[in-house]
Amino acid sequence: MKENFHDLQNNEFIVAIHQPNYIPWLGYFYKISQSEIFVFLDDVQFSNKGMHNYTYIKTPQGSYRLKYPVQQSLGDKINEVRSKDELGWKERHLSIIESNYKRSNHFLQVFNDYSEILLKKYSNIASLNIALVQFFTDKLGIKTKCVKSSELKINGSREEKIISICSVLGGNVYYSGVGAKEYQREGHFNDAGIDLRYSVFKSFSYPQLWEGFQSNVTALDYFMNCGYDWNMVVKSQK
Repeated sequence: MKENFHDLQNNEFIVAIHQPNYIPWLGYFYKISQSEIFVFLDDVQFSNKGMHNYTYIKTPQGSYRLKYPVQQSLGDKINEVRSKDELGWKERHLSIIESNYKRSNHFLQVFNDYSEILLKKYSNIASLNIALVQFFTDKLGIKTKCVKSSELKINGSREEKIISICSVLGGNVYYSGVGAKEYQREGHFNDAGIDLRYSVFKSFSYPQLWEGFQSNVTALDYFMNCGYDWNMVVKSQK
């Protein structure tokens, strides 16, 4: 389901790209919904500062970082890093989610969905994160095609890699996150025939557990409280 973001009369083909994060916020899913093709940037370097292995949930005490342990070496790509499942972190995350969301309106369905995907075995954290994102994307009714950058086998770094990915996929519009403004140059994209645009997702209030509204938490919080109601998200952005 898309808004009037696309101008199909001008033959716009929008590509969005993001590293695969662990049950990310609603803005991540909105970015997916606004593109024809979404690329999981899984073959770039893992960062402890990125949200590749953690997210935030809402608790009675406020925001809480839910993080899982990983086995990695300096320079490893995201799809080369594995989660340390032997430490029982999956069971711990399920317990923490249950204790904080068991009173939410859609707890049982969403918790069972989350558990089913989480408890499967994955060779690396990119595969785990992508499985979760794609599952919830389908639940929301978002029809965007998703691919992995590792499947495209494109070299380069940062801006160069992004432009190459867009070009290979036939994209003439790149829908970027605002965090990339510091190193991206619009002229470089224009030279490649690509219109550079930045995603703008406005956090909005929806029913949550506990007093006070907490923004910028995992989309799991929204699913637990509001179900897979994508229409509410779309309407909030108009």
